[in-house]
Amino acid sequence: MIFDLPMFTLIHVVISVLGIISGLVVVGGLMAGARLEGWTAFFLATTLFTSLSGFGFPFTQVSPPHIVGAISLVVLAVCLAARYWKHLAGKWRATYVVTAVTALYLNTFVLVVQLFVKTPPLAQLAPTQQEPPFAVTQVLILALFVYLGWAALRGFRPTRFGS
Repeated sequence: MIFDLPMFTLIHVVISVLGIISGLVVVGGLMAGARLEGWTAFFLATTLFTSLSGFGFPFTQVSPPHIVGAISLVVLAVCLAARYWKHLAGKWRATYVVTAVTALYLNTFVLVVQLFVKTPPLAQLAPTQQEPPFAVTQVLILALFVYLGWAALRGFRPTRFGS
């Protein structure tokens, strides 16, 4: 490994947080009908790097984070194709919105998991992540992202000029 594990972890976390913040900006733009090209490229790059770098941690067997990471990579591949290969034409516009919001949700899902693992008060509330506080938090996050996705689909419509 190029970096020691604590430095690699810090870089991974910083990039993850930047991906989440930029993703929220992008989704806000989608809700308002704006493309936000620079923010979109930054969001997709940081989210892609987050998913890829997650596989850089030492492991001996496939675990739930690897599965979420793999799902995220598939979602991002479709998102990138919709945005940069298909140029949001026709149904690819909705595909882009759904996959962008899904990629952001998956990154946020992992953030919540890590908060419950690494933050002592939250770890006490849900030490095995099977307790109601963890489940309720994840359901609320999912509901928020379903709403954001719906609002983004409604807001990011094609204009008369095809943009």
